[in-house]
Amino acid sequence: MRIAARLSPIILLVSLIASAVSAQTPTNYLFIPKKLYRMPTHFGPSTGPRQGENGKKFANNGVPKSTRIEVRFLTDRGKLARLLPEGFAVGGEPVVTVFASYTTEIEWLAGRGYNVLGVTFPAVFKGKQDQAAGDFLLVLWENLTDPILTGREELGFAKVYADLPEPRVYEGETHAIASWMGFKFLDLTLKNMQPVALGGQPSPPPEAENAILTGLLHYKYIPKTGDWGEADAAYPVITPSGGGNGVLLEMARGEGTVQFHRARWEDMPTQYSIVNAFAELPIREYRGATITRSTGGKDLSDQRILR
Repeated sequence: MRIAARLSPIILLVSLIASAVSAQTPTNYLFIPKKLYRMPTHFGPSTGPRQGENGKKFANNGVPKSTRIEVRFLTDRGKLARLLPEGFAVGGEPVVTVFASYTTEIEWLAGRGYNVLGVTFPAVFKGKQDQAAGDFLLVLWENLTDPILTGREELGFAKVYADLPEPRVYEGETHAIASWMGFKFLDLTLKNMQPVALGGQPSPPPEAENAILTGLLHYKYIPKTGDWGEADAAYPVITPSGGGNGVLLEMARGEGTVQFHRARWEDMPTQYSIVNAFAELPIREYRGATITRSTGGKDLSDQRILR
């Protein structure tokens, strides 16, 4: 009893000191309002295309520098319609565009670059509030993780990974390929390219209230953890036309062909269904090919939900 009585004041003092230290030292971080975060959030606001170091914005004026190649073909309207979510329909002719873009001097990557491969076709959207028209982006392959994450989580682009080497140019032909872990799933060839004189590039008129929105159309989907088959986010979005500092420098038109190679599950376990859907599209007629070179752009912070 005497020893316990002597220790009681010491125990009380230690307890008081611990409580004081605990009160003065925060044990959890708080999110800063109006700042952009993505996982992992534990290290503060995230940097990327729309938020640089110390909140810096990127003008995209004169850079990045991009070379884009694309091939177009007429296909079956019904097959394209089955690739669209609710609220969308095929717009105009069922012409598919397969494009690859090779970009350097990207500001938000401190001058580095990456490559992309995408597939689009004309579509229209009719919602409760909005109507929109433009190219619907079915998938965008990229060869770098950072733009995949920022584009999927923040913007709702349907981005996945692929190996996308620079195109090979020989005797007037441009040949691009795409592969995934050794399996080549695409060949893209352009030939007989002729320069096109560039005219003025007028800015599109401002969209009036209740007018049809124009731009690149997407469908954002993020699954709900634990409730498999349910969504945390599932809604259409649009990248509005216009804005930014993009400048078209050169253009050439000619002929092109595209071939998607059918994949087994063993070849591309997470993407074989994507590639095979494109391989099954009938090519009824090629609609030409283009090569463009441009500079600048925008940070896509004008991305918006369609309602």
